[in-house]
Amino acid sequence: MNLYPLLRPALFALDPETAHVATLKLLKMAEQTGLTKLVAAPNTDKPVTVMGLEFKNPVGLAAGLDKNGDYIDGLAGLGFGFVEIGTVTPRPQPGNPKPRLFRLPEHQAIINRMGFNNLGVDHLVEQVKNCRYQGILGINIGKNFDTPIENATEDYLIGLRKSYALASYVSINISSPNTKNLRQLQQGDEIKNLLSALKQEQLVLEKQHGKYVPLAVKIAPDLNDEEISHIAGLLLEFAIDAVIATNTTIEREMIKNHPLANEAGGLSGAPVKEKSTYVVKKLAEVLNGKLPIIAAGGILSVTDAQEKLAAGASLVQIYSGFIYKGPQLIADILESL
Repeated sequence: MNLYPLLRPALFALDPETAHVATLKLLKMAEQTGLTKLVAAPNTDKPVTVMGLEFKNPVGLAAGLDKNGDYIDGLAGLGFGFVEIGTVTPRPQPGNPKPRLFRLPEHQAIINRMGFNNLGVDHLVEQVKNCRYQGILGINIGKNFDTPIENATEDYLIGLRKSYALASYVSINISSPNTKNLRQLQQGDEIKNLLSALKQEQLVLEKQHGKYVPLAVKIAPDLNDEEISHIAGLLLEFAIDAVIATNTTIEREMIKNHPLANEAGGLSGAPVKEKSTYVVKKLAEVLNGKLPIIAAGGILSVTDAQEKLAAGASLVQIYSGFIYKGPQLIADILESL
């Protein structure tokens, strides 16, 4: 039953951040009262194995919607094949000043400059311990805004250590445009040092916990061909387990005449689709099947998801598409597979 079109006008009448929180709280109530199944995708079993993990289906929720892991059960109940929570940082932080979230319905787009607002990794870990969800759970980690870029690796290591035992996979966010200098970690020696340290720690934790938890690195859509090839080479060199392509874009050409075009932050939704698909294609060429690609960015329809899979992705993640289309998008994509 597709109730979302009835709810959306009321939600879109609210401030975007207020609507975001209200929707998640409603979802939690629906899950607790057994009502989630009224809107969930009816047939969610389309199993696929990626990173050595068995996914119920290839349609996941991207990081950013549930930063603290407060709503895992409600979101999982909608039919996602996997759920990624975060981005979480070692210490709690409030994020950037409000307003920091903007809808552009004419473009089926969102601009956000949230700035990794979250309650810290310890809170997230407790939420994961208390949830009932048994499926694939990704935990997306980042650095605190006030940690100097030269000390960023230590923040990622804290996130990895604390989330390792509970995560199905851990994703490394080095591509958000909303934390000063963060994207610098995608370049030169910075990325080499970070990947080397994370890989070493992953192998230590594997012995400690008696299980191997894959690492995925999330990259930006604003990289040129040379940068994409360089990162792909390093992911292979350090035996990283997957790449997530892509995060939000700082490009504004696609919405240049919109009154909100000059708002700082990452642009997601339909305008990032082509850039994101291009990065997936380029990665697929360079990686040549040696590393799985998880595609995110501008998936608002069955066709969009099919394009990402055809470009070389093994899994897809939705975020803005979920905001604009609701749970029906999951059902439609799964039906098409």
